[in-house]
Amino acid sequence: MTARRAVLLLPLLAGCSVLPNRPYQETQRFSLSPERPGRATPPRQAPVLLVRSLRAAPGLEGRGLRSLTADGQVATAYWQEWVAPPADAAEEALRRWLLASGRFAAVTQPGSRLRANLVFEGELIRLQAEPAAGRAVAALSILLLAEPPSGPGEARILVQFTAEGRAPLPPGLDPRAPGPEAAAALSAALGEALGRVEEGLAAARR
Repeated sequence: MTARRAVLLLPLLAGCSVLPNRPYQETQRFSLSPERPGRATPPRQAPVLLVRSLRAAPGLEGRGLRSLTADGQVATAYWQEWVAPPADAAEEALRRWLLASGRFAAVTQPGSRLRANLVFEGELIRLQAEPAAGRAVAALSILLLAEPPSGPGEARILVQFTAEGRAPLPPGLDPRAPGPEAAAALSAALGEALGRVEEGLAAARR
């Protein structure tokens, strides 16, 4: 019986010996946290804005940096990733940005006891490096609602739009491993998109 077990184990041991010896590759993590330049003080009658959770478009749920290859395919760098899921990081940056804009008395989240005058809903629809075009692109789909002043009721749609931001990329980046230069450009592109969000919300309330 012992000899038979030894015979059966030989092919398994032989199979183990041909496993590829892959070198260890350390994961790089980057922060997605653009900051608004300057901070303004809101007027006395500024509204309260409720920001609901920012959704992620299909493919943007993961943390890996995304790039568009020359043939139009999307590549994900699994060893180069964001510290947090990009939609979560973009939502946090959005809250800070809109609060610093001085256009709102407060920027709250679901569960807050403050009564909101306006409700913000959005989705991160693009966040990718495009080395062939020499740019990084970030885009959000935005919906702004006005709550009824008399209490519970159906909210009124004030505006719906897409806010896009772009930032230049240095030449020669590998789409499958774009690196810290791409991460910095993507953060800058998101910052430009958040500026477009601020402008769109301001225009909707005029």
